[in-house]
Amino acid sequence: MKNFSFMRLSLWFYLAIFFAYLLGPLVIMSVTAFNSPGFPRMTPWECLTFEWFGALFSDERILNGIWNSILVGFGTVILSVSMGLAGALMLTQIWPKLRATYYTVIIAPILIPGVVLGISTLVFWDRINRMLGLGADSFLSNGLFLTIIGQSTFIASYCMLVLVARLQRYDIALTEAALDLGATHAQAFRKVLLPFMKPAIASAAVLAFLASFENYNTTTFTFGEYPTLTIELAQKVRYGITPAISALAFIIVVLTVFAALANEANLRRKELVAKARKEATVEELSSGRIRMPGFLSSNWAAVALVVVACATVVVVGTATVYSPQQCIADVQEQKRLETEERINELRRQRDLRRQQQQEAEQGNAAEPNQSQPTGNNSGFGNVFAPSALSGEEEEASEAEEAPSGNNSGFGNVFDPGSLNSGQDN
Repeated sequence: MKNFSFMRLSLWFYLAIFFAYLLGPLVIMSVTAFNSPGFPRMTPWECLTFEWFGALFSDERILNGIWNSILVGFGTVILSVSMGLAGALMLTQIWPKLRATYYTVIIAPILIPGVVLGISTLVFWDRINRMLGLGADSFLSNGLFLTIIGQSTFIASYCMLVLVARLQRYDIALTEAALDLGATHAQAFRKVLLPFMKPAIASAAVLAFLASFENYNTTTFTFGEYPTLTIELAQKVRYGITPAISALAFIIVVLTVFAALANEANLRRKELVAKARKEATVEELSSGRIRMPGFLSSNWAAVALVVVACATVVVVGTATVYSPQQCIADVQEQKRLETEERINELRRQRDLRRQQQQEAEQGNAAEPNQSQPTGNNSGFGNVFAPSALSGEEEEASEAEEAPSGNNSGFGNVFDPGSLNSGQDN
C-alpha cells in the first residue's frame, strides 16, 4: 500500500514538473503583457496596464503580417489537404509491392530541412518563370504563391499521414456497393467516402493551418513582398521587442484554449446525447421526447469554456475603464527619486575620496625635509642632484682656483689662457 501511494505521489510530482516546463514560458509571457515596463519582464511588477494590446492593434506591420499569414494559411490548407487526400487514396490503390517505395517518397519532404525547401522552391519557380518568358512581376514570382507552394511541399505529407490513418478503417465494400447500385465513381466518392473522411479532413486542415502559421524556415526565402507574422516577429526581435509581442502571444494562447475547450465540450456533448438515446425507452424514441442532458451537466469542458468566456469579458470590460496613468506616474517619480539618490551617493563617495587624497598630500607636505648629502655618494657624481640644475655646482667650481700645473695629458692646450699667450707671442 505504501509503494502504491509513493507511486501515485511520484506520478503527480512528475506531471507537475512536466506541465510547469511545458506551460511555464507561456504563463510568464502572458503575464508580461499586463506589466507596464517597456521591456517584457515579469518582475519587478510595476503597474497593471492594457496599453500593450492597444499598441499591438496600432502596429500596421504586425497586422499586415497576420493578414498575410491567414492568406498563406488558407491557401496552404486547400493545396495540402487536396494533395494529402490524393496521396492517401493513391496509397490504398497502388500495387502492394510499390507501397513501401511510394510511402517513402511521399514522406521524404518531412525529413528535408525547411531552408532547403525554401531555396529550392525559389530557384525552381524562378527558372520556370524565365523559361516562360514572364516578367519579374508575374504570379510565379509572387510571394504569396511561392510561400504557399513552398509550405505545401512538406505540410501535404503531414496531411497524408492523418488521412491515411482514417482511411485504413474504411470498408471498401461500401464504395463497391454504391457502384453496384449504379453510382458513378464521382458519386461514390462524394456521397460515401467523403462523409466518412470529413473528421480526418478537418483535423488535417487544422494541422496544415497551424503548421503554415508558425513556419519560418521555408517562408524566409519565399515571402517576397508579403512578409508573414513570423517574419515580422523575427525582425522585431532583431531590433528590440516590446510587450506588444507578449500581448499577441496572450491572444493566441487564449484563442487556442478557447477552441480546444469548445471542441472538447462538443465531443462530450455528443457522448452524453448518445448515452441518453441509448438509455431512452421506446416511447421516448418514438415521440422524440428524450431527456437531453444540460450543456453544463457532467461536462467539465463546457464549464471551463464558460469560465474562460466570462474571464475574457471581464478583462475586456476592465480594459475599457481602467487607466494606469496615475500608477505609472508614481512609479516614474519613485524611479526618479531612486536615481537622484544614487547620483548623490556617487557624489558623496567621490568627494570623500577627493578629501582623503587632499589630506594625504597635506600630510606629506608637513613632514620635515631631510638634508641632502654633499658628498658624491652616488655613482654618477651628483649629476641628478636638485642643485645641479640651479647652477650651484658651477658657482662653487668657479670659486676654486684653477690648477697652474700641466696636469692633463694635452699640456694645457685647451686652457683659455693659451689663446691669449699665443697672440702675445
